[in-house]
Amino acid sequence: MTVQGSNETGPAEVRAAGIKDVAAAAGVSLGTVSNVLNRPDRVSPRTRAKVEAAMAELRFVRNESARQLRAGRSRVLAYVMLDGRNPFFTDVAAGMEDAAEESNLSLFLCNSDNRAERESAYLSRLEQQRVQGILVTPVDPDATTLDETALRGTPVVIVDRTRDAATHCSVAVDDVHGGQIAVQHLIEMGHERIAFISSPATLGQVRDRREGALRALRNAGLSPENLVDLTTANLTVADGRNAGERLAGLPSSTRPSAAFCVNDLLALGLLQTCVSLHLRVPEDLAIVGYDDIDFAAAATVPLTSVRQPRRQLGRTAAELLLQEAADPDHVHQQVIFTPELVVRASTHPAS
Repeated sequence: MTVQGSNETGPAEVRAAGIKDVAAAAGVSLGTVSNVLNRPDRVSPRTRAKVEAAMAELRFVRNESARQLRAGRSRVLAYVMLDGRNPFFTDVAAGMEDAAEESNLSLFLCNSDNRAERESAYLSRLEQQRVQGILVTPVDPDATTLDETALRGTPVVIVDRTRDAATHCSVAVDDVHGGQIAVQHLIEMGHERIAFISSPATLGQVRDRREGALRALRNAGLSPENLVDLTTANLTVADGRNAGERLAGLPSSTRPSAAFCVNDLLALGLLQTCVSLHLRVPEDLAIVGYDDIDFAAAATVPLTSVRQPRRQLGRTAAELLLQEAADPDHVHQQVIFTPELVVRASTHPAS
């Protein structure tokens, strides 16, 4: 049986069956239907079967959101990621989803596209939806909107960023160390003049990875001027291709023999330019990326990359959020993971 509403000026419109329709079809009270949905052990098997048959016939779907909002909080976590085009963030989200699924929760994904105003709008909407908590990779980790959201009662965990003050839980990676091991590896491979390909240093990760690169140069007794900055507008494959063209256009006497890219997308774009210009990797240019996304190992020349524990990063952040949502006395934690270098053919030619 399908519940419909008639319209004199048009065709009948299908209306979703409600709990009252189920009760009428099964010949039971609203309370009995509610018990079948929420406390089935209180209903006799015969009555429960009758109600379930009516639900199936009416194609009834319970309004879970309304029930959750009556309880004051939904069974949804949300992640506001920085760049939905970057596989790094979708891998982080997969780890969050693992933790959410184990707690019988759903994960809602939002993409701020590196825009502060869009991030702020998402925070407001998610708060209005009464999500259990918000995970966010913020444009600015010190934004007051993060504090205001938490003060109004929605837990917020900062992902892939850190704050000086322990006002929120945060989960991040030691990017200074990551930059250091990347450039240290290139120095060990015999390179002294190294391009640093990145976006403007407004992102904390970019600043930290550059500081690590400079530390590796200092430890090797090399001048900071040996790090050649090539700044891109964004952190995409297209920007990496553009950086490669600029790098190839430098005079051979001053052109770096190696490049450290602050993410794998830039490194993949740089590699594409090398292939199109018939530059050999690593003989003419050695390349190190960052993140170790799946595409890094599958590249034409497999990329050496600094691996971040992406899925573990997301899972840990979600677990901290769930702990905070469940415990009003929760103590904020700042978790820092250590990255590792994965060496492949883009820096280490086959012997």
